[in-house]
Amino acid sequence: MKEYVLVGSGGRGYWMYASAIAERYGDVAHLAGIMDVNRKRAEYVESLIPYSVPVYTDFDRMMEEVRPDCAIVTTVDRFHGEYVVKALDRGVDVICEKPMTMDEESCNAILDAEERNGRKITVTFNCRYMPLFARMKELLGQGVVGEVLNVHFEWMLDTVHGADYFRRWHRKLENCGGLLVHKSTHHFDIVNWLIGQEPEEIYANGSLRFYGAAGEKRGERCCTCPHAGDCAYVYQDSQVPWVREMYYGCESEDGYYRDRCVFAEEIDIYDTMSLAVKYRQGALMSYSLVAHAPYEGWKISISGTKGRMEASQFDTGTQALDDCFHIKVFDRKGGALTYDLKKEAGAHGGGDERLLRMLFRGDLPDPLGQFAGSRDGAMSVLIGVAANKSIREHRPVTVEELVSFDRWEER
Repeated sequence: MKEYVLVGSGGRGYWMYASAIAERYGDVAHLAGIMDVNRKRAEYVESLIPYSVPVYTDFDRMMEEVRPDCAIVTTVDRFHGEYVVKALDRGVDVICEKPMTMDEESCNAILDAEERNGRKITVTFNCRYMPLFARMKELLGQGVVGEVLNVHFEWMLDTVHGADYFRRWHRKLENCGGLLVHKSTHHFDIVNWLIGQEPEEIYANGSLRFYGAAGEKRGERCCTCPHAGDCAYVYQDSQVPWVREMYYGCESEDGYYRDRCVFAEEIDIYDTMSLAVKYRQGALMSYSLVAHAPYEGWKISISGTKGRMEASQFDTGTQALDDCFHIKVFDRKGGALTYDLKKEAGAHGGGDERLLRMLFRGDLPDPLGQFAGSRDGAMSVLIGVAANKSIREHRPVTVEELVSFDRWEER
């Protein structure tokens, strides 16, 4: 049985990992420690586990006393690199939530630490395990579009999900690198994985036009705001029991508010983004992300030498009522095939549970290469890092400026 420690005890840490270990994987995994700088939050998560787990606010002390086999890192993004490197330097494998990190310095430090210690980083890209993306990967592997030449990818966050990033710690670039790093790392990884190529050059634009100072009225936080009664963006989950315990009940420890105003003038992340990406193997990608759409979902087209694939997913709005996903493949003779996939139950269409089983049991074959390591984590996050740099400096940015490909080619 493997011993795990949880580093960061927020909602993702508990609902994705700690609860899974305790409730479904207890025969192969044991949660041996919980660490968070907010002791109350760590103690609350510990209270949800059906056995006693030591709680820590000091990472080094936990690692010294527990001596785990693996550390699961689910902290605020800006601390990922610190804890990943520390764990690797102690000879401990790491499961890291996306993004692997949020800047090139930390990315290089992680890659160096993994190499010098001979340990392993797994980055949890759960989208790879979603049935729709997995089927697309299978079809592309069969050559239905030939050699991939171009990708167009559009992601829409609605004003329920999208607005939530502007309430929480994600609202500051210094905490997460903005949505191009924190959120888009999923999207960039999916494209990299689907087409089997790695990015070379990125040019980007980004703006903050909907949230932040764009709002006419604002307060400090939703629960005390005088405008809450007529605000369409007031936080709706403040009375959910676990939210109250995990966040509102822990504010006295660090002053972190879960329900800050989405129109605060301090917000500095973008809500509207557009990228052009050139891949090393020749493909081009255009990508856009908006965090204020009237419905939630995504659309993708992949064009190649033999044809074109189109797919989409809608999570809210009238288009979400369809009980199937549809992948359309067009050939160059006027023909078209549609592949229908019945929607499956479970988080991310059951993708989360498939990922967890791969992590904790490791008893499933991986013919599609869904399991992601440090190189995958780097290639996805560096598109976002390069995009932010491109926006700041008004120029194309190459991945080679950030991380040298020689580190892999010399191995």
